[in-house]
Amino acid sequence: MSNGMFRRKSLQKVMADSESGHNLKRVLGPWALTALGIGAIIGTGIFVLVGKAARDVTGPALMLSFVFAGLACIFSALCYAEFASMAPVAGSAYTYAYLTLGELMAWIIGWDLVLEYAVASCTVAHGWSKYFQDILNQFEIHIPTALTNAPFDIAKGGEVVSTGSILDLPAVVISLIITLILVRGIRESAFINGIMVVIKLAVVFFVIFAGIPHIVTSNWTDNFAPFGYGGLSFFGTLVWGDINPATNAPSGVLAGAALIFFAYLGFDAVSTSAEEAKNPKRDMPFAIIGSLLICTVLYIAVAAVLTGMVNYKDIPKDAPVASVFALVGMPWARLLVSIGALTGITSVLLVMMCGQPRIFLAMARDGLLPEKFFASVHPVYQTPWLATMLTGLIVALGGSLLPLDVLAELTNIGTLFAFVVVCAAVLILRFKDPDAPRSFKAPLGLFCPIGGIVLCLVLMFSLGWENWVRLFIWLAIGLAIYFAYGFHHSKLRIEDHNKLANKF
Repeated sequence: MSNGMFRRKSLQKVMADSESGHNLKRVLGPWALTALGIGAIIGTGIFVLVGKAARDVTGPALMLSFVFAGLACIFSALCYAEFASMAPVAGSAYTYAYLTLGELMAWIIGWDLVLEYAVASCTVAHGWSKYFQDILNQFEIHIPTALTNAPFDIAKGGEVVSTGSILDLPAVVISLIITLILVRGIRESAFINGIMVVIKLAVVFFVIFAGIPHIVTSNWTDNFAPFGYGGLSFFGTLVWGDINPATNAPSGVLAGAALIFFAYLGFDAVSTSAEEAKNPKRDMPFAIIGSLLICTVLYIAVAAVLTGMVNYKDIPKDAPVASVFALVGMPWARLLVSIGALTGITSVLLVMMCGQPRIFLAMARDGLLPEKFFASVHPVYQTPWLATMLTGLIVALGGSLLPLDVLAELTNIGTLFAFVVVCAAVLILRFKDPDAPRSFKAPLGLFCPIGGIVLCLVLMFSLGWENWVRLFIWLAIGLAIYFAYGFHHSKLRIEDHNKLANKF
């Protein structure tokens, strides 16, 4: 085993640590896990992003953008499924990195996952607030402006501008409600999530089947890809494709894939609940891959229906799904779809806020975070309750005080980075430990992890340079915490030191 910052945990030790001291309750079956995945995926992306993507970036070719982004995710999902079947413990990509890449890289990924779970939850809480306010407005109920938004925003030029608000109160309220539900228990959380998944799937199917009779095929055939099939950029600078003069941003199928990638976030959240699965080696791959495939098919169908119902130029940016039905003479559907969207976003928030404390738990077990706090499991509910309450506080503050665009961009680049590391870890493990027991193995040999790395890097490099600067600043803060606390309290480091001392 390597010394210093690059020491690795063995698979046997990972499993032993999960079974001692801080046990979680195993109550989730395959369909409950799949519902967690669907609950995390379908939400803000499909109900919000499709309007901007179709109108400004892709046109009807948005369907192909969903295919490309889904392809990038399926490679990563297969790698997650392989790891989850080998090491069915809380921690997700953090644990997988500790097994293969060493402690320092594991810490970097664990800290990066805060972007995917906690910061993404801030983004979702912000989006939830907007839909909630929209529903209230339909009944002529208006929240005071001072309590409806973050106090500042970032303009296109990069300058900070005031919004006239103090904080986003609905974002605070929903964050605290979800926190209380999660502290109460994973079984109760999964049950509530299951109900919300059924509701939002019903609304998605309503959108598809109610929209089909209103499809005009010429909306597809006359100008299927008005912005082309490119849009590939490098650090925000166009490499292949066109610039949309209206937005001064890259446009085309690949640019659309980078934009709507946010719609796929969440399938990996299933892996954070591995210790609460009844039969994780069998059920984790089923749930991870199943939830992603179901959502990909539904995304493509919704994109096809919306761009077929009206000309892509007429799809509104705000509440696009609900607004399109109003344009074809079904204004009553606006409230129905808005309620479905609110339900969908709520379930995303539930699952993402469920994932973050379990990342903290795994890191605390290894001594990289204070164990008494982050690994504290409630004696009655058997949930990581203190870490859950801290997560709720972070989400309530971030979702109510920080601008939406900055949060969303940080989430995208942080998640893609985690996907790249997981795919790389699978690749490394294929060479370092080819005979390790795997109840599920990603197909296509080395092509699967390599394909995931390449496609995720393409999407990462398509993001603007300012996103990379924010990512590096975030990781630098994390490294400072690691060297100030984690390195000195690492249980693996202490064990290695004791073994060395016993030799003399």
